[in-house]
Amino acid sequence: MAPRPAWKGYLKLSLVSCAVELTGTTDHSEKVSFRVINRKTGNTVKRQYIDSVSGKPVENDDEVKGYEIGDDEYLLVEEDEIDAVQIESSHTLSIEQFVDRADIPQIYFDTPYYVTPSDEVSEEAFAVIREAMARQKKAGIARIVLYRRERPVMIEPFDKGLLLTTLRYDKTVRKPDEIFSDMTKPKIDPELIELATHIIDKKKAAFDPSGFEDRYESALLELIQAKQKGKKPPVVQAAERPANVVNLFEALKKSLAGDEDGGKATAAKKKTAPAKADAKKPPAKARKSA
Repeated sequence: MAPRPAWKGYLKLSLVSCAVELTGTTDHSEKVSFRVINRKTGNTVKRQYIDSVSGKPVENDDEVKGYEIGDDEYLLVEEDEIDAVQIESSHTLSIEQFVDRADIPQIYFDTPYYVTPSDEVSEEAFAVIREAMARQKKAGIARIVLYRRERPVMIEPFDKGLLLTTLRYDKTVRKPDEIFSDMTKPKIDPELIELATHIIDKKKAAFDPSGFEDRYESALLELIQAKQKGKKPPVVQAAERPANVVNLFEALKKSLAGDEDGGKATAAKKKTAPAKADAKKPPAKARKSA
């Protein structure tokens, strides 16, 4: 089943426009989730709004949004009145300028979305805009109303389509000086930096997100499966918390030696492993459920 678009509208570059849709880049459907249960009855529970003065439950039809205009005084605003508020960015991604992606600090990036043409008529214009951006190696800056908030966004070529990333407003981002201003820069022994640099060299690798696994969720699944079978939950030994290093030079040397020994052991293991070892592995689906 195709994912439901988060937004539908138009992508506009000067006088060129095409119909597009936004789709979330992440899927949380398979994550472990829990419901709240009444311990006495075993039934699920539901949330209900309660009047803060009378203490009585409020029916769905009586719920309405209120904007505070004074002490315990609210202006009632209906859902259809909010939906009627429309500005250009409610339906159009109009690219206002182009920038170098590297010029945008990482702390301004928020949520990414895939951008694709929403019909065949728009495919050619979409492809032209995407290809022009790719050749110029530039990212477009636009605005979009998403979930009843206007957000600045960055749009860039990605794979066969475009990637839109919502950006945080400058006033919502804490400036580095607020956090780092009290930090002092200590005088560092060059030999310590050289040792740390060697450790980094030993750990260099190509980025591979397929190797990431939610180990906490795996531990939760083990707990759930054990309870389903009527067994005691597995005993998980808490990882030892690291302490401040007293002798930094010795710690770096041991780290470097450990990385070298670990690399040799891994290489030796690969060299001596039987050729048919992969055939004995369980199917990918079974490994995931385990």
